Amino acid sequence: MPDTIASFIPEVEPAEHALVVVNRDAPRPVQSMLEGLFADQSVTVSERELGDVDANTVALVIDSDIVATSPLSALRDCVLTVNSDLYTSGARSLPDIDLPAVLDGLDDVPFSLRGFPASHTEKLLLVTVSRHVEHLAWTAGAGTLRSSFQRLSRLDDERGTRDVYSLVSDAGVDTHVYGIPDWTPPRDLGVTTHGGYGEDFRRAWFVVHVPADDDGEHAALVAYETGRNEWRGFWTYRPERVTAIDAYVAETM
Repeated sequence: MPDTIASFIPEVEPAEHALVVVNRDAPRPVQSMLEGLFADQSVTVSERELGDVDANTVALVIDSDIVATSPLSALRDCVLTVNSDLYTSGARSLPDIDLPAVLDGLDDVPFSLRGFPASHTEKLLLVTVSRHVEHLAWTAGAGTLRSSFQRLSRLDDERGTRDVYSLVSDAGVDTHVYGIPDWTPPRDLGVTTHGGYGEDFRRAWFVVHVPADDDGEHAALVAYETGRNEWRGFWTYRPERVTAIDAYVAETM
C-alpha cells in the first residue's frame, strides 16, 4: 500500500502528446491562451495549415497519430475564457458538463499547475476534469464516488459543488466525501463523511468513480498540493489504476 495518494501520480507521461490547431482563423488571443495553458507542461501546442480540415480544429496527436479532434471554440468555452466561479457558483450545472475530446484524451499525463492569482486557467483544467468524473458517476447512477475537498466546509461554501453532490447521491451513487472536518454535511445531502487531519486529508484533491459493473466506465482524478496553491496531478480511465486508487482511499482514509 502506498504511503500517500500522491504516489499514484505518474512521474513522466507515457507518450508524446501534442495539441495542433489546424487552419486557425480565430483571434490570436485564443491561440495564445491555449499555448499559455500548456506552456510549462509536457504537452506541446502548435499550429498548422491543412487541406480538407475545418477551420479552428484542434487535433490531439499522440506519438504522431491523431487520436481526437475538437473545435477550438469548445476549449475556449470550457477552460480558456472562464474561471472556476462558473462551477463553484452553479452557473454551469452538472448536466451541462461536456469535456472536449482532445482534453479528455490527455489521461495519464502528469501536470504541474498553479491556481489563481499565479494563473487564471491552469488549475481550472483539473476543476473541469473533476466535474467530468462527477458527471460520469451521475450519468451511471450507480457505483461509488469518493471525493476530497481538503476542507469539508467547501461543500457548504460552494453552492454549485453542493448541488453536484446532491444530484450524484440522489441518482443512486454511493457518495463519500473527505476533508478536514470543519463542517458536517447534513443528512439530506446523502453523502458519507470522512474527516481527518493527515497529509492526504489536508493536501489531496481526488475524485474517484468506480462503476457498479466491471464493464462500466472507471475514472479518477488525483492531485496533490506541492506548494501554496500549486498542484501536481493527473486523471485516468484505466480500471486497474482507478480501482487501486479507490482501494487506497477506502482503506487508509
